[in-house]
Amino acid sequence: MDWVSIGGRIRRQREFLGYTREHFAELLDVTPKFCSDIELGVKGMSVQTLCRISEVLRLSTDFILFGRENANEHKKRIALTSDSFFVSTPKGEMDQISPQ
Repeated sequence: MDWVSIGGRIRRQREFLGYTREHFAELLDVTPKFCSDIELGVKGMSVQTLCRISEVLRLSTDFILFGRENANEHKKRIALTSDSFFVSTPKGEMDQISPQ
């Protein structure tokens, strides 16, 4: 496993969603230090923690682990923000769609 890349994907999405590390840790029921260790690739995580991260960050576990979506999953994921929609493409890119 490439823990540094995994941690980077987690951190980018956490920051994209506007979560502080402390708030993210609260949502996961772990310490901020453990979140930091995951994001830096210092530590791995249990399957339970991976699933919780996936749920909180609205990312597939495939994307978190491998940087790509599973072919059987939806082609696009939509995250609603206050000003616009962001669409995550299968390549992991984020496209912004403004409301009309």
